[in-house]
Amino acid sequence: MPVTPDKPHSPLTLLEIGAIAAIVVIWGANNAAAKVATEVMPPLLVGTLRFAIAAVCLIPFVRPPFPNWRSLAIIVILGGPFHYGLLYLAFWLADDVSPVSVATQLWIPFTALFAFLVLGEKLTRFTLGGLVVALAGVAWMSLDAHAIQDWKAIVIGVAASACWGMTTVIARRTTSIPPLKMQGLLALFALPTLAFGSAFTEHGQVEAIRDATPLVWICLLWAGIVSSVFATSMVFWLVQKREAGRVTPYFLATPVVSIAIGWGLLGDVLTPQILTGAALTMGGVAVVALAERGLRAGAAGA
Repeated sequence: MPVTPDKPHSPLTLLEIGAIAAIVVIWGANNAAAKVATEVMPPLLVGTLRFAIAAVCLIPFVRPPFPNWRSLAIIVILGGPFHYGLLYLAFWLADDVSPVSVATQLWIPFTALFAFLVLGEKLTRFTLGGLVVALAGVAWMSLDAHAIQDWKAIVIGVAASACWGMTTVIARRTTSIPPLKMQGLLALFALPTLAFGSAFTEHGQVEAIRDATPLVWICLLWAGIVSSVFATSMVFWLVQKREAGRVTPYFLATPVVSIAIGWGLLGDVLTPQILTGAALTMGGVAVVALAERGLRAGAAGA
């Protein structure tokens, strides 16, 4: 059934609040899981296995009709092989989880920017200012003596976040397609394209699969089922029901979860400059998200 949008500024329901909290924890842990998996396996192979697992769960939801096929094509291409291919490449290149996790949070201001370019939504000075601050935070964090060795990973993480921002905007205008069906189509397209990319650009796949530890397979199952099926479908469900600026401020806690896991369990180095840059980035993202939320409130009250 198509999702029926709620009133733009009605209070969030307990179900929506629970979905947001679950997404934050799942995505935060999934960043660490991506790093663990790409330590052992090539990045595109990790993406292939993730979507092989997801596709098994989501195939039953993929059935005709397929309305808005142009929007669907953008979603499955940008949100599938482009976003996830770049994301896993970023974590594969990175030494630490934390800087890349913060950089990928730029999908929130990119969503506001693309909503202006694609949907004609208003882009305020606060939104633009927040975007500049967020980018400055990523740059400052990247210039740290330790983090600068991950600059390529951070740049690729920013590119992945731009792909996801556009995917989110297109998903907002595609409310006639249930979230699980949309995510199933994304998985079924990402699986062969990432597999093709892995086959022609990577090597040692068989050995990597054979040598993978139980922890790596747990990480892949987490990504393929918990993140791809549950979390991402909940995001599509939320942005179909609410304006993006109404729910995205709460996702700011995602990198906090990733940083805590990276520092506590994976040995990430957190210098004052990295933490300052991360705080600046998240502050800029918060300005964008809250400005968009305020803009929606003003429009609703006009």
